[in-house]
Amino acid sequence: MTANLREAIRAALDRKAVNLIVLDVGKICSFADYFIICSGTSTRHTRAISDAIEEHLKKELDLTPAHLEGYAQSEWILMDYFDFVVHIFLEPAREFYDLERLWKSAPRVALPKG
Repeated sequence: MTANLREAIRAALDRKAVNLIVLDVGKICSFADYFIICSGTSTRHTRAISDAIEEHLKKELDLTPAHLEGYAQSEWILMDYFDFVVHIFLEPAREFYDLERLWKSAPRVALPKG
């Protein structure tokens, strides 16, 4: 697990992201090595998670997302950091798109301690 990925996870969890998982998609995906998938409890919460990740990675690692989608509606926010992609959902959207099922062959990565 890279420092960038670890810091993104930390920022999301610090902002109380719900049901966060990490998938290692590197062997089955050409555009990223990992997916972070998590949920927020409201559109305000999904934005807060996104903001926390963006601000933390910029401050700590001088890293900004290459692409950001869905922030205005905030039902599914996608943050592309090249080696990993962050997916922040409202629970109904997460259930509907079911990325965990679509990428079921990708192993889950254990979350860092502390």
